[in-house]
Amino acid sequence: MAEIQLGAIEARFADMIWEQEPVRSSELVKMAADTFQWKRTTTHTVLKRLCDKGLFENNKGMVTCLITRQQFYSIQSRKFVDDSFDGSLPAFVAAFTKDRTLTHEEVAEIRRIIDEA
Repeated sequence: MAEIQLGAIEARFADMIWEQEPVRSSELVKMAADTFQWKRTTTHTVLKRLCDKGLFENNKGMVTCLITRQQFYSIQSRKFVDDSFDGSLPAFVAAFTKDRTLTHEEVAEIRRIIDEA
């Protein structure tokens, strides 16, 4: 999948859609007016951008996701590790845990994930 970049407001709006979907675009207009003080046209413009980026589909006023929030953030996480740590998951884990102590539960969960991989 191609890289998808979202600005802060786009990400908040996408999260709103993921929390509510499937949702009518008319309902999104109301929610965006309450949350962001957007006009209808702004909501539809941002929704169209998110649809063009391949996150959502607006079919006859019903908005559904093409990829889940979990899938999206998984892609973003992989991209971060690739860009920041040359794709090295061990380097990422080492950097993440360098200045903090993991709990026994966190260690057990990480081991479980590794064992399943």
